[in-house]
Amino acid sequence: MTDEEVQALQNELETTRTELEGIKAEKEALASDKETLAGELETKAAAITELELSESSLRQTIGERDSEIVTLKQGTVESVEKVTSLQESLNLAVSAYRSAVAQTNPAVPGKLITGDTIEAVDQSLESSKSLVSTVRASIEAEIASGKVPAGAPPRTPPDLESLSPREKINYAITKGGK
Repeated sequence: MTDEEVQALQNELETTRTELEGIKAEKEALASDKETLAGELETKAAAITELELSESSLRQTIGERDSEIVTLKQGTVESVEKVTSLQESLNLAVSAYRSAVAQTNPAVPGKLITGDTIEAVDQSLESSKSLVSTVRASIEAEIASGKVPAGAPPRTPPDLESLSPREKINYAITKGGK
């Protein structure tokens, strides 16, 4: 082998060594990237596991909330039924009270006593009593102003001045013939 060939081989060897060192450096960088990616992958896997647990917990919580909502809706329906029942009972009690008030106050017409609550019935009774007493006082005043004395009114002789001559003659004849 000649010197030139040896030199060419040495140059080629040097180039190959440089390439080898570059490949080694690249391999180390790739190993480092691999470790970084592996760490990221583990972190993401842990996050996914945590999210799956959270999702499971959320589903359980949502299920519990749905159960609570159903229970509350049933309670609401029952409450509405109770309120309706109580309202009907109240209406019956007020109606019975209104009838009792009308019976214990015969001077007040039953149609004047109204109201949907006991307080309203009591207020209606008081205003009706006031109205009845006002009407009664008015009627008594009217009766008192138009009183006629008992018995027949006294007889008074007719006014002769307002009679015609013929009526005067008739009066004299009938009066004299008695």
